[in-house]
Amino acid sequence: MPTKKTHPTTQNKQEGISKTEITNANAISNFKEKRKRNISAESLAKAIIDGDIVALSQAITLIESSNPTHTEKANQILSLCLPHANNSIRVGITGVPGVGKSTFIEALGTHIASEENKVAVLAVDPSSSISQGSILGDKTRMENLVKNKHVYIRPSAAGNSLGGVARKTRETIILCEACGFKTILVETVGVGQSETAVHSMVDFFLLLKLSGAGDELQGIKRGIIELADAIVINKADGDNLQKAKIAKTEFSRALHLYPPKANNWKPQVLLTSAIENKGIDKAWELILSYIKTSKEQDTFRSKRISQNKFWLYQTIDENLKSTFYQNSKIAKELALQIEAIEQNKTTPFAAAQYLLGLL
Repeated sequence: MPTKKTHPTTQNKQEGISKTEITNANAISNFKEKRKRNISAESLAKAIIDGDIVALSQAITLIESSNPTHTEKANQILSLCLPHANNSIRVGITGVPGVGKSTFIEALGTHIASEENKVAVLAVDPSSSISQGSILGDKTRMENLVKNKHVYIRPSAAGNSLGGVARKTRETIILCEACGFKTILVETVGVGQSETAVHSMVDFFLLLKLSGAGDELQGIKRGIIELADAIVINKADGDNLQKAKIAKTEFSRALHLYPPKANNWKPQVLLTSAIENKGIDKAWELILSYIKTSKEQDTFRSKRISQNKFWLYQTIDENLKSTFYQNSKIAKELALQIEAIEQNKTTPFAAAQYLLGLL
């Protein structure tokens, strides 16, 4: 009697995360097969809870889809996975382009990833405002981390999201937690006034800076400094080391101008060299120290409750906007109001008020 072969999905369930998505040819093949079979929400949710990254990837794709049918299915999966979520450390990492976010995340992920601490990296790539396209090259930039069997990297296009994070990153975090990931690293597009949305979905907000970039004092004016739980000056190596030390002093002085956090945490400034793997261990120790302090003072739980309320209102706003523009009557009248504006027969404010009154 022939020996029964073990299905790749069954093997994944038994061994947890055996390969990362990019290196597992069997997982990719199985993923395509599952899509053809249109697997149910219940089956996908169970597979995710069992640690199947193929199911996780498919569910995230459903979450990112704007198709109403996909949205309904994604919501069912989220509801089933929610009881198994909220058991991770969520870390947001932001900084200007060129600060070395991908290199820093690769060094940090390599340092902390293990069988007991599986790491999910949600990397957001900027989208073109013209073509809406995105390179999604984070897996290429993190070429060593992507080979780590305890790490899952999911690049997503930012689209027109103001927060610098993908539109559905908040829901993706829940699925990753249900899949068994204990540390979630959220890499954002860049840094700016609109990017502070990342702060509302993570437990620890880390701001990467460069020395000698001319913004040591300008950074004091930015609200993002006030949101940071720690500032890490990256690329503190070689000829840049002395400049990095000076920048550390400047930022340390700046942080004293801001009131303490709710848990009386005082943000610190660290020096790291991700390319030389220096200071990465201290950065992780600082994050763990913050989490410990937050949990001891119960601000960890209260912060997450506050974040959930914020995302409730954000979701309502998003759905109201979507419903408004998908209304056929609104679409027809909107075209007429735009024509009236072009002919100088009405103002944008009067047109908006009229259209809203149609609902």
